[in-house]
Amino acid sequence: MRRAVRAIVINDDKLLVMHRNKFGKEYDTLPGGNIELGETPQQALEREVGEETQLDISNPRMVFVEHAGVPYGDQLIFLCDSKGGEPALRPGSEEDHINQMGKNLYKPDWVKISDLENLPFLSEKLKQHILEAVKSGWPQAPLEF
Repeated sequence: MRRAVRAIVINDDKLLVMHRNKFGKEYDTLPGGNIELGETPQQALEREVGEETQLDISNPRMVFVEHAGVPYGDQLIFLCDSKGGEPALRPGSEEDHINQMGKNLYKPDWVKISDLENLPFLSEKLKQHILEAVKSGWPQAPLEF
């Protein structure tokens, strides 16, 4: 079963997202990706966020585990600190190469949390859990859904 990591990074009431235009279907999701052989989830998280945003993260704490089924598998979702900045794909990353082909696009960006409710987001369940946690607090132990 596939295992992947995702980062929740919030700065100044904005959430870090990866805006996708996947062959004409547009949506937002959290930055992250597959855990590679021999990597810990934290190592994969730092690598993926670095490749996809060039932002440094710290203090990762797993807050959600989404059992997303095929083809997404289990998503380990971490709340992280970051000093912010303008996210950009790392030149030479897999996402950068895919963007150059022009049909399956990645764009890291900040979105206002107040706008999140109305954005297409993968997954809808995850979006609702993020919105609830922003209002009521983050779970102390990872919440599985």
